[in-house]
Amino acid sequence: MSKKYILGVFDDEATLVDAFEKLKDKGVMPVEVYTPYPVHEILEGMPIKTRITHAAFFYGLFAALGILGFLTYAASISWPLHYGGKPFNAFPSFIVVTIVATILAITLLTLFTFSARAKIFPGKKAEIFHEQATDDKFVMVFDEAGIANDSESVKSILTEHGKIE
Repeated sequence: MSKKYILGVFDDEATLVDAFEKLKDKGVMPVEVYTPYPVHEILEGMPIKTRITHAAFFYGLFAALGILGFLTYAASISWPLHYGGKPFNAFPSFIVVTIVATILAITLLTLFTFSARAKIFPGKKAEIFHEQATDDKFVMVFDEAGIANDSESVKSILTEHGKIE
C-alpha cells in the first residue's frame, strides 16, 4: 500500500450510515466501505455499480443455447440412435441436463469474472486496512490525496460518529 488512506472506524451500522450520508451530502465519497454484512444504504449510495448480473445473464443465455445446440447435434446429427420408437430429437429429455449444466456454467463463469475483475488470484498478498474490518467493525476508507480540499471536514465528521485510524 503505497498510498495514504484515512480510515473511519464505526461500532454500528447506524453511525456508519449517518456519517456516510453526511459525507455524501458534502460530495466526498469513500474509496471503499468494509462491513460485516451488506448494508443496503451504503450499496445504493456508492457511485460504482456492478454489472456482474448482466454478465451472468448472458453467460446463462449463451450456455443454455450452446448446451441445447450440442445435445441436439449429438442426438440428431452426429450419432442418431433409433430405438424403441424414440425420436432423434427428444427435446424433453434435454431439459434437465440443460438446466443443470447452465447453472454450473453461470456459477463458474461468474466466479472467474468476479475473480478477474477484483484481481483475486492465488498467492496475492491481501490489503488489510483494519484487522476487525469484517469481524465486528464498520470501516470507511478514504484516499488522502482524493480529499485534500475537505480533509478537515471529513476528519471532523468521522470523529463525530466514530474514530479515525
